[in-house]
Amino acid sequence: MNKKISWYALYTKPRWEKKVFDLLAQKGYQAYCPLNKVRKKWSDRYKTVEEPLFKSYVFVRVADEEKANVRFVDGVVNFVYWLGKPAQVREDEIEKIKRFMNDHQNVHVEQLAEPRPGDKVVITSGVFMEQQGTVVSADKKRVEVLIESLGCKLVAFMDKEKVALK
Repeated sequence: MNKKISWYALYTKPRWEKKVFDLLAQKGYQAYCPLNKVRKKWSDRYKTVEEPLFKSYVFVRVADEEKANVRFVDGVVNFVYWLGKPAQVREDEIEKIKRFMNDHQNVHVEQLAEPRPGDKVVITSGVFMEQQGTVVSADKKRVEVLIESLGCKLVAFMDKEKVALK
């Protein structure tokens, strides 16, 4: 019987990305920790060092039945979750990251657009899960979303992680 093997994102202890990658490899797991070549200045010289591209994240390719064992690797906090399940990363996305990192140095990661007033969103968790709404206001940690249902307007304040741009 063929096992379905997928890539997943792991959340690691701070500054443990390379250690977790090494430990996963030692245990026979296929893992990937994109390293960014960055030129750093010391008091007396410049040096090119490799830093993890994604802080506190490592990718691992495992079958469903191996996921529990991966959680016990030293330095692993947990899988990154999306919509209540461990976040799968497509093989072609891993390959794109690998090609990009081979071709470029000193890469910066930028977050996609933040929700802004007027944006249409879908709530991804909580009692309003899967409800659609309109962003009324947003700050660094919270989003105020207008939810129109049952012929009335409800305004809910929620964490940014609980909404997705539509």
